[in-house]
Amino acid sequence: MAQKGVQLDRETFSCSVCLDLLKDPVTVPCGHSYCMNCIKTHWDKEDEKGVYSCPQCRQTFTPRPVLLKSTMLADLVEELKKTGLPAAPADHCYAGPEDVACDFCTGRKLKACRSCLQCLASYCKEHLQPHYEVAPLKKHKLVEPSKKLQDNVCSRHDEVMKMFCRTDQQSICHLCLMDEHKGHDTVTAAAERSERQRELGVSRQNIQQRVQDREKDVKLLQQEVEAISRSADKAVEDSEKIFTPLIRLMEKRRSDVKQQVRSQQEAEVSRVRELQEKLEQEITELKRRDADLEELSLTEDHNQFLHDYPSLSPLGESTDSSSIKIRPLRYFEAVTAAVSEVRGKLQDVLRETWTNISQTVTEVDVLLPQPEPKTRAEFLQYSCDITLDPNTANTRLLLSDGDRKATSVSKHQSYSSHPDRFTGRLQVLSRESLTGRCYWEVEWSGGGVCVAVAYKNISRAESESVFGLNDKSWALCSFNNSYNFWYNKVNTLVSGPRSSRVGVYLDHRAGILSFYSISETMTLLHRVQTTFTQPLCAGLGFQSAGVWFYFPGDTAELCKVK
Repeated sequence: MAQKGVQLDRETFSCSVCLDLLKDPVTVPCGHSYCMNCIKTHWDKEDEKGVYSCPQCRQTFTPRPVLLKSTMLADLVEELKKTGLPAAPADHCYAGPEDVACDFCTGRKLKACRSCLQCLASYCKEHLQPHYEVAPLKKHKLVEPSKKLQDNVCSRHDEVMKMFCRTDQQSICHLCLMDEHKGHDTVTAAAERSERQRELGVSRQNIQQRVQDREKDVKLLQQEVEAISRSADKAVEDSEKIFTPLIRLMEKRRSDVKQQVRSQQEAEVSRVRELQEKLEQEITELKRRDADLEELSLTEDHNQFLHDYPSLSPLGESTDSSSIKIRPLRYFEAVTAAVSEVRGKLQDVLRETWTNISQTVTEVDVLLPQPEPKTRAEFLQYSCDITLDPNTANTRLLLSDGDRKATSVSKHQSYSSHPDRFTGRLQVLSRESLTGRCYWEVEWSGGGVCVAVAYKNISRAESESVFGLNDKSWALCSFNNSYNFWYNKVNTLVSGPRSSRVGVYLDHRAGILSFYSISETMTLLHRVQTTFTQPLCAGLGFQSAGVWFYFPGDTAELCKVK
């Protein structure tokens, strides 16, 4: 006890700024004492305000107090140092506002290192020692320091709660068993903890499994990022390799045209200059001859005139003026027209292909695959506006309703010649190229109609162009009230409810193509899982893949859906 008293004196004679024994102690007007340097440093910071405060009680002073060393305090501190007692615990050993304090320390309390669930008290290392030495205390349950020990005491009976009521889902004491929890499903707190611990273990396993799954997903996404970056770099590199020669070719053609025009200009100008010089020489000669004749005509001596006349040389052959034709100033306008025609064709090609290139770039999907739609409302979220391309339509197909509807007819239509036109079979492709997720519906009627998707470069030849009889097209055909699916000459019989409307769902990236019968319900007819290597076009055909005749008057229309 004497040691604790001295220890209290050490705290009394400690500076509250540096937390050490006072050095050159001074006392400020409010009565608190500090080290001379500590209080000076503190007040130096307050010089700008002109108001000086006590670090402990915050009392202010004006003007700055004069500090004098307290001789009595200095002597007491020196005597305290001579006692040879160990220094007070470091400041970090004392309990702060957020720490659990030792319940048995007096004065300034130390941090607790353990709490006892039986004693319902917390102990520092010194006061905890009996729990390691006294036999009855060794059986007590020690836990990490806790501020919630009183939560283990029953507020009604002031007893430690060692039971758990499963009926009311709360902790209770043994007296509660005889009172309001009588007849309830109760177990010891330890038993309930064991059960909950098992459940916690299962939950942790589930969490850890999910963490592993998410980590795998993160790794996959990282691989996806790297793959995207590699693919993008390669696409840029390949595009540069493709565009650079094209640009060089354009530059060369531009230079060739310029060189040819200048060369032709030089040749034509040289030819004209040569003729011009010849004419100018003839003019000079004629003028000279005219001067001679004029001089002779003025001769008065008849004999001299007759003598000189025969000596005059006859006129040379005159240049044929009919070979000189002055044309309108349009010598090279045909060149400009030809270059303009090339420019127009290039612009048309770039305009047609740029949409596909841009759409292909913007629809790169970097996320994990999304689930397929289940309801028609979900499918309609991916609906796309599709029209038919007249340049691909067979001449026995009549397009109408804004190029959305195709009708098979007996009379050939007056379509212009085009390399994309189907000449053998009654087929037509869409203007639009399809990538990403797309959904559209076709309303059909008649004896034999096919709903298809195909690569744009599908052959236009008679036998190789048929939807479903090659590896560039997939077709669902309706013939004689039955469904057949065709791909690469393989026929698959399809069962399902007959309907005048068919829905088509395409997930280009996932390689999914599905056909649905649309009525009051939406029924899957056929589903394809493959890999698409190019953008696709929607297609309509009026001859089933295995049939070589058609029914005039059959129709198929790309529906406007919302």
